[in-house]
Amino acid sequence: MIQGIGASSGIAIGKAFVLPTWEWDLPDQRIDSIDLAKEFERLYEGVRTSKNEIEFLKNEFREVVGPDQSSIFDAHIAILEDPVFMSEIQAIIERQYKAAEVAVKEAIDHFVKMFDLLDDEYMKERALDIKDVGNRLLKHLLGAPEITLPSDTNPYLLVAKELSPSQLANLNQNYVLGIATLQGGRTSHSAIMARALGIPFVLGLEGKLDDPIQTGDMLVVDGGEGTVYVNPDEEILQRYTQIRDEQMEKKNRLRQLASVPAVTLDGIEMRLAANISSLKELNVALSNGASGVGLFRTEFLYMDRQHFPEEEEQFDVYREVAEKVSPNTVVIRTLDIGGDKHLDYFALPEEDNPFLGYRAIRICLDRKGLFKTQLRAILRASHFGNVKIMYPMISSLDEVREANGVLEEAKRELDEEGIPYNSHIQIGIMVEVPAAVMIADLLAEEVDFFSIGTNDLVQYVLAVDRMNEKIAHMYNPFHPSILRMLKMTVDAAKAKGITVSVCGELAGDERALALWVALGVHDLSMSAHSILHLKSRVLEMCEMECVELKDRLFSCRTNREIEQLLNDFTRNKS
Repeated sequence: MIQGIGASSGIAIGKAFVLPTWEWDLPDQRIDSIDLAKEFERLYEGVRTSKNEIEFLKNEFREVVGPDQSSIFDAHIAILEDPVFMSEIQAIIERQYKAAEVAVKEAIDHFVKMFDLLDDEYMKERALDIKDVGNRLLKHLLGAPEITLPSDTNPYLLVAKELSPSQLANLNQNYVLGIATLQGGRTSHSAIMARALGIPFVLGLEGKLDDPIQTGDMLVVDGGEGTVYVNPDEEILQRYTQIRDEQMEKKNRLRQLASVPAVTLDGIEMRLAANISSLKELNVALSNGASGVGLFRTEFLYMDRQHFPEEEEQFDVYREVAEKVSPNTVVIRTLDIGGDKHLDYFALPEEDNPFLGYRAIRICLDRKGLFKTQLRAILRASHFGNVKIMYPMISSLDEVREANGVLEEAKRELDEEGIPYNSHIQIGIMVEVPAAVMIADLLAEEVDFFSIGTNDLVQYVLAVDRMNEKIAHMYNPFHPSILRMLKMTVDAAKAKGITVSVCGELAGDERALALWVALGVHDLSMSAHSILHLKSRVLEMCEMECVELKDRLFSCRTNREIEQLLNDFTRNKS
């Protein structure tokens, strides 16, 4: 038995396939000064091809796990666009007259060595991202083939020195039972992706093996405990086979809940909807028993193309979603670009802090023609199902009124053209900015519903960038200030008689379920993969017990106390 680091839970049993190491040993090839322009063009063409490949991988991966996890590949594109990285390569070509592939290899080695010397685990793991991007670029410059995986259809456990996000995204998940790597850490992008895909993953085995694992060896990988058994005896095989089968049986039991209403023991119905960005995600959500779509992220219709989508194209997608979800509700969020979401064909200004800048509703109100095109498409789709419109990043009454002004204009145009739509379509806002919480009572007089976007709300309230690993530990949705803001929002909505839902990550967190029940929030929208598990927890809940817990929660003084209270409550319900 080898003790590594558990990066993604689950049990995998099967034969190993050892992935060859992707290393390049290049001669120090020089070029003539007259070939500099040609060499630069080779480099730029390699960069263009690499970016296109990464965009394709991002789209494919997004279809499986959603936009949050697929944004990992944005970091890879950023490396190819990084002026420091590219300047290093260009300088080697121009000053030392070296071939493009040699310059790329030297630049990779330079930056990887620099990152490895840092006394910071997160930064060391970013070195793998640089190697991944650099190796992709080298592959195109050298015309090298991809590393081939087993050609047969027998499932296997993948073993590698290290595994890059690109390699993981290219794997056929139907055949990969589990993964074991010599290097890597829990915060590596590959580990994050494996958790999103539900693949058992153990890493950090380097220096712990008496003999290297060979292709064909029998392995047991326990991603929860972080252990790997190489060629185990029959007793260990039987024990882990039983554990694996019990886990599978639990998953199968969860699947049977798809058609079961999410009702607490004392009769409170919870509506568990899905966050989606594509029709493929919608199909997964519906198969898991989603009671509608609580957040349709429309910005992904605008990405990976050369121009803004026309009204007709948007209408076709919105209508199909509305028809598939009917009679349940689909909440369509208007365009939410900016921050970490960019369009190739729409140049956003360089900003010191784009998350606080020109984004979301601010762009839509600045580009009203663009906004109205989308609103017309949504209105037309409302004729075919139960559609609601939601504006993102609202911080003032003026923004709501101005957005509704554009909506009324779109309605008048459709009336004049004789195009049917739901004239009583409901309008809501995402509550994700602290300003919106503080004036929630005023906003509730102007809209039909609130949807709390906990992801951004938490990072804005706590002034913590949740993607910054140096301070990620400070991002805590159970901070007392967050609970108070959630209660303020819910109370304001109830006082004005409008509905309130939650569509951030906290909606799918089982620890927060008791909080939502206690606050009287019965509409939660989450990742399609979270619905069945959360439904199983709802069926064990009792509203009375949650309400009794509420006073204790709001008397807590630290997030640690709150988490402990919720963890104990959740554990007692297991």
